[in-house]
Amino acid sequence: MPDAVYVKNAFARIADRYVMANHVMSGGMDIWWRKRVAWKIHSWNARKMLDVASGTGDLALEIQDACPSLSILATDFCAEMLAHASARGLPHTMVADALNLPFIDADFDVVTVAFGLRNMADYPAALGEMARVLEPGGRLVVLDFSLPQGWLRAPYRWYLHHVLPKIAGYLTQQKDAYEYLGASIEQFPQGEAMCQLMRENGFSHADVEQLTCGVVSLYVATK
Repeated sequence: MPDAVYVKNAFARIADRYVMANHVMSGGMDIWWRKRVAWKIHSWNARKMLDVASGTGDLALEIQDACPSLSILATDFCAEMLAHASARGLPHTMVADALNLPFIDADFDVVTVAFGLRNMADYPAALGEMARVLEPGGRLVVLDFSLPQGWLRAPYRWYLHHVLPKIAGYLTQQKDAYEYLGASIEQFPQGEAMCQLMRENGFSHADVEQLTCGVVSLYVATK
């Protein structure tokens, strides 16, 4: 599991260039991935959403545009990242640890976490907390990196460990933060393993959708 202190400090160091680096390294595909989540949530007619590990607010802002009537609260344990989310137009933000969310039970009907669960120190505990604050029948949406299958797997892993850290290091001047990225993706439960973990920690049903040849996975679980 990731070290929480290292992760928090790493994100604080890259906060100012985080959005730009994501767009460059994904070739702009990160925008489409978040739009896919926003379109899905728009179809649910949700009323109150919590975006956990919101960072600079990219996903919450995309959902805010797609669902203007939805009440969205963005949280993150890194104040430096969350300051950018506020400056970019998110009216409701709060510094909070995903492993100890300061909310009553069943307070939200949607919880989202994009590229954040993978960085948490305890996946089962984080999933349990997100299940706790969801109302019965509420949905958890997890968007995160995964490893593609088939012929693309080997070249993608080479890019992940040898090319991406150099590009990110040049863009952010924090190469070590992106060397950690590759290792975290390798260790993160993926596909059915993640769905099973969700089912074991507060959710009755979980499905996965692979995006961009499996480079990213979109999970939806129901409490």
